Amino acid sequence: MIFFWVLLKKIFFWLFILHLSFFLIFIYKKFSVAGFPIVNLQLKMSIIFGIVIILGAVYYFWLRHIEAIKKTAIFFKQVFFIGYISSTVYLFSGLIFNPLITLTQVTSIFEGYGLQRDYIRYEDMGSNIKLAVISSEDQLFPDHDGFDLKAIKLAIKYNKRHPNKVRGASTISQQVAKNVFLYQGGGFLRKGVEVFFTFSVEAMWTKRIILERYLNIAEMGPGIFGVQAAAKKYFNKNAKDLTMSQAAKIAACLPNPKRFTVKPLSGYVARRYNYIVTQMNNLGGDVDVRDIIK
Repeated sequence: MIFFWVLLKKIFFWLFILHLSFFLIFIYKKFSVAGFPIVNLQLKMSIIFGIVIILGAVYYFWLRHIEAIKKTAIFFKQVFFIGYISSTVYLFSGLIFNPLITLTQVTSIFEGYGLQRDYIRYEDMGSNIKLAVISSEDQLFPDHDGFDLKAIKLAIKYNKRHPNKVRGASTISQQVAKNVFLYQGGGFLRKGVEVFFTFSVEAMWTKRIILERYLNIAEMGPGIFGVQAAAKKYFNKNAKDLTMSQAAKIAACLPNPKRFTVKPLSGYVARRYNYIVTQMNNLGGDVDVRDIIK
């Protein structure tokens, strides 16, 4: 058993190095475009990795000889490998299966909201809810590689002008990465890891798989996860039978499904869903969008 664990760690260590290398190449190419909102990102990343390398050298040549520090480092190393191996298994299994459970779903249970979900096949979702979510959450979903730089730039400008009203710029791919592999809430660390998993999801899964996972695991009301559970709860019908208006109401609640309720209809959803229907009509004829939602 110990030999198997040691062998597994060696395999996944080199897999991680390869994985990380492709990720860093992507980041350097992606965020070197003119006008990117985070100034000197490449320099900042280089500084961070330089610090990591220096700390690693200090540990190897000095700190690892201190028994307490060595034991602590071994513990975190084991935690890292458990986390990376399990997330990689989740990543590959996601090509075929929806996740057995997510941290958001577990949190919903412990917070007393329960867990109502009914995973369904992509073909059984119907085109209206797919189109509604793309129209509401990520209109460039068919075209981007996980990150909408224009939306990020606009969100940063808005948040500077309105410090008490934070606007997000997450794509559907980023939300899938967060919902499947991570947890809700912000923070620099979670956001950084989210970028890594977003890259991984976009590299491994097709757009249709990404959208299918999102529509099955996204929270769409207190304790309600996925379009089938939402359609049954709010309209007593299957997801594939939702009208454009009904699908738009569900999509409208996604930014904050505990606050922006479909039933009773909150003010935000009442104002938002008509806009989403308009966008659905605009995007419905787009060839790339139609190819994804069919």
